[in-house]
Amino acid sequence: MRVILQPHAGSRLHQFPNKILLLAMFSTCIGGTFQCGYNISIINSPTKYVQDFINQTWRQRYQTEISNNGLTLLWSTIVSMFTIGGFIGVSIGGTLSVKLGRRGTLLANNVFSLLASLLMGLSSSAGSFEMLIIGRLLIGINAGIALCVEPMFLGEIAPTSLRGVMGTGSSIFLTGGILSGQVMGLKELLGKEQYWPLLLSTTCIPTLLQLQLLPWFPESPRYLLIDRGDKEKCKKALNQLHGSEGSDIVLEDIQKEKDNLVGFKAKKPWELFADRSIRWQVITIIVLNIAQQLNGVNAMYFYADYLFRQAGISEDNIPYATVGTGACECLTALTCGMLVESLGRKVLISGGYLLMSICCILFTVTLALQNVSPVFPYLSVACVFAFVLSFGLGPGGVTNILTTEMFKQTTRPAAFMIAGSVNWLSFFIIGLLFPFIVIGLQHYCFLVFFVVCLSVGIYIIVVLPETKNKSFVDIQKEFQSRWSKETNFDEADALLISTAL
Repeated sequence: MRVILQPHAGSRLHQFPNKILLLAMFSTCIGGTFQCGYNISIINSPTKYVQDFINQTWRQRYQTEISNNGLTLLWSTIVSMFTIGGFIGVSIGGTLSVKLGRRGTLLANNVFSLLASLLMGLSSSAGSFEMLIIGRLLIGINAGIALCVEPMFLGEIAPTSLRGVMGTGSSIFLTGGILSGQVMGLKELLGKEQYWPLLLSTTCIPTLLQLQLLPWFPESPRYLLIDRGDKEKCKKALNQLHGSEGSDIVLEDIQKEKDNLVGFKAKKPWELFADRSIRWQVITIIVLNIAQQLNGVNAMYFYADYLFRQAGISEDNIPYATVGTGACECLTALTCGMLVESLGRKVLISGGYLLMSICCILFTVTLALQNVSPVFPYLSVACVFAFVLSFGLGPGGVTNILTTEMFKQTTRPAAFMIAGSVNWLSFFIIGLLFPFIVIGLQHYCFLVFFVVCLSVGIYIIVVLPETKNKSFVDIQKEFQSRWSKETNFDEADALLISTAL
């Protein structure tokens, strides 16, 4: 069945993403956010085996056992290199997207994942845990670039009325990658000790898929016309992606944005902080990306194993229950994709954070009463799933869409660099501090996450306008009409005057 969505005023009806757009989304995301999610979860299953390998390698080199502190340090280095690589990747992703194009950057990015796959796969045979460290750094760079450029590319190839549906592709494939990594780590597949190098090297599979598929699709039409000034290639790309009937409307929208940006060049991240016309957009992406890491979803996953044991689930079956939480997040990401154009971005993301804040309170109460009645462990497990569902339904799926929609062509790459840098730094910091927070506050740590989720939910309700079915120019104008009090003649005023004309 085909679904018809009502676009913004003045445009024709657009069908649900045609097969070309869906294939373009698949080929983009399979080597991007899917790859990122896969490498987030795949490292968990072989933890003990990799630690045994480090211990054995140390013994062979130095004829002595490695200390517990030394082993912990090396293991934490292997894990944390992914976040350091992510920060490096997002720092260069925006610049590369301007120089190489969106699609060109995604294709070039596969070099990092192929090298990472080779290093991690051969680390055991070579007897080198250093290869694991470098491999995790490289795959982190790959993830950082992908998370910066992929949502930008999807938002720019989609017509206005389908931008939300296409944008949720990133979160759907991210959660799909996490789930796939959990499944691949089961003992029935590659979760046995002798298979851990093969398990880590399977990251090359989505890379090879992207290299086979993505070259068949065109570069971002907005990049071709606005950044490169190539109208013929832009028309050709639009015809391939949207068909000849829908391409004229999109071309008109892109040309309108280009006319508004005459004389303006792509900005650097630090220039965005000095631009008063987009002050609230910058503040908003910083708030949303910090909140994505500090909202407690990682803490909820941390407590999941403990709660599954409390609920009577056997040790052997806990990995399958954990896969269930991953499946829930994947399901809600799909649900978000179906609802984002009907309910809108603001309702989903604010509602998601408010539901998460309620779950934090309930979870704290049920954890405090674990020994009062045998029913409370099951209520706690229900809170885990409710929290994960709330995250996937709103914050997990909508954040990247908003980063795409709140900025114009000249500021979008820099905005993604800022958003990604904040996100990866927050990821790194929470990874370092989270164990101490749990030890110090125990289950009362969720009161901290309650404050974060509630505050962000209120901030979104007060500050963020609805962006559904609005062009990038219209969204910019709405932010300015809400918050601009000064009338300096800068890019913002040029935009407003030219659109009024």
